[in-house]
Amino acid sequence: MERPKKKQVFLFYCEEAEKLAREVAAQSDLIRLQSINWRSFDDGFPNLFINNAQDIRGQHIAFLASFSSTAVIFEQLSVIYALPMLFAASFTVVLPFFPTGSFERIEEEGDVATAFTLARMLSNIPISRGGPTSLVIYDIHALQERFYFSDTVLPLFETGIPLLKQRLHQLPESDKIVVAFPDDGAWKRFHKMLDQFPMVICNKVREGDKRIVRIKEGNPSGFHVVIVDDLVQSGGTLIECQKVLASHGAAKVSAYVTHAVFPNKSWDRFVHRSEGIGCFLSFQTLPHVLSLMTDVLSREGFHPFLDHRFLHEHCEGHLQ
Repeated sequence: MERPKKKQVFLFYCEEAEKLAREVAAQSDLIRLQSINWRSFDDGFPNLFINNAQDIRGQHIAFLASFSSTAVIFEQLSVIYALPMLFAASFTVVLPFFPTGSFERIEEEGDVATAFTLARMLSNIPISRGGPTSLVIYDIHALQERFYFSDTVLPLFETGIPLLKQRLHQLPESDKIVVAFPDDGAWKRFHKMLDQFPMVICNKVREGDKRIVRIKEGNPSGFHVVIVDDLVQSGGTLIECQKVLASHGAAKVSAYVTHAVFPNKSWDRFVHRSEGIGCFLSFQTLPHVLSLMTDVLSREGFHPFLDHRFLHEHCEGHLQ
């Protein structure tokens, strides 16, 4: 039986994801890069133009987005809303990092769950000829956020853990690796995908005004311990985890996060290895952050970040 031919995909992208889009397109002759003029009027509001829009009719379209700040969300949503209305055969939006994901619940009256707000905005993407838009997100902070999206889009939650596992198995003495989780939430999220490794589970307890990280379960003594979480902000939790793991005899401590957010250049505290984390693994889900870190780290002669082109192995299947 003859296999169906793979589809050609027109891949559009935001400005800061251009490098990543080109790397993705270089992996397949079926992915054709398309361009958008990201211009602005004198008052600062977007003046956008989709090049060769007449060629989109009947084609499978994808858009690689990066909502790195509130300033760029409006212009990208404008393009995302416009593309499926050009009679596209299907439409896929790849948003590697869902930036409001950690603000998903209301703990007291007056809190605003901005994850719900952004999900509603994405749920209003017009339906293409092929049906609802496929929305691909990697390691969203809370899986229950799938219920924030309406039935007019198809959210598809992927994970970077398979690439992490591949990397860990390539390391020398891979049989001496222990995976550590900084809290129960990370354990619940990832432990089933990493169950071939011994595990350590930490938790945070409050002592007065301080939050202390302690080991709840497992033994890191003599092992290379890899802390696994979905994202890092200031890095404080990772640093406290490293300290407690080292105090319990860990031979080496590394860290993995899918999303290296690092606001206010907080990655700087890891540059000189002063915090005891010898290797830091992350993916290109935030291109603007990664480019800044790469520049700083290369000047320091320190290269802890694993610049995995995760889209090559995962998103390409959705685009085709």
